[in-house]
Amino acid sequence: MPGNSQRKGAVRKTGKGIGSAGRTAGSGGRVRRGLEGKGPTPKAEDRPYHKAYRKHGGDEAGKAGARRGVAGASRRVQQSSGAGPEWVIGRNPVYEALQAGLPVRRAYLMEGVERDSRLGDILRLAAERSLPLLQASRLELDKLTGGGVHQGVAIQLPEYTYAHPTDLLHQALDAREAPIVVACDSVTDPRNLGAIVRSAAAFGASGVIVPERRSAHMTAAAWKASAGAAARCPVALATNLNRVLREYAEAGFVVVGLAGEGETPVDEIPGADGPVLLVVGSEGEGLAQLTRKTCDVLASIPIDSATESLNASVAASIALYAVTRARAPRA
Repeated sequence: MPGNSQRKGAVRKTGKGIGSAGRTAGSGGRVRRGLEGKGPTPKAEDRPYHKAYRKHGGDEAGKAGARRGVAGASRRVQQSSGAGPEWVIGRNPVYEALQAGLPVRRAYLMEGVERDSRLGDILRLAAERSLPLLQASRLELDKLTGGGVHQGVAIQLPEYTYAHPTDLLHQALDAREAPIVVACDSVTDPRNLGAIVRSAAAFGASGVIVPERRSAHMTAAAWKASAGAAARCPVALATNLNRVLREYAEAGFVVVGLAGEGETPVDEIPGADGPVLLVVGSEGEGLAQLTRKTCDVLASIPIDSATESLNASVAASIALYAVTRARAPRA
């Protein structure tokens, strides 16, 4: 029964010392104060560390947060607001980014960082590019990179400057040869986008078009996958992709959508010797239904029936090769 346990320590012994008066030792109110409430939980958009804060605008949320007694946290988030998709952190990623010739806005090296052969390679590449390495403490670098595993080194890329689809159209039409342009429909992996930009540059395409919504953009990962090709192959940002496709069609482009069920083989595209706009869909969903209707031709790449589909960047490379091959003079 409760209170009848004979286990040692089960019964609290009363004090017998002078002044104890038989009372047990208390917490001095510490436990009671620790259990007191701290007020209502702020809304998600008012908590600087919550993703809703960034989504709804840091300035207004920061003001609301300050009124709720979280001004210090707000300042910490604002100081680390540079961390994002334009950052490359870690020794191997930074080395590969410098080796690929990616543009660098700022480069940081942690004070007192332990040196190894990879860091030596980074310092050598930075010296070859006359790239200054800014010294930063561990705390500062942690804030800049959003707490990522930076291994004592990080670089920040400049914000990418997109071309306008209409400007890209005019530049393409001014080319000496029949232009090729690649459009991405719902390609959400930045590494796929970077690989597509790299292939577009390799096959002499005038540029790449990406939608403003539901699409990968030119982040550090896309820059890295492009192996520096993004510096010479413009990428245009389209507010409405289908409107842009129609604009290019009216300008004389054959709009070719890559689809597994397309009846036209990719090496038999009609009008391939003229201006061509290749539209690449996502690997999982393919082209959107409205995009399919906007295309003049749906072309397919013959593959083994056991393979469901090709990676978006691989499909784009094959299609670009097929179009350039069709334009080559016959022997």
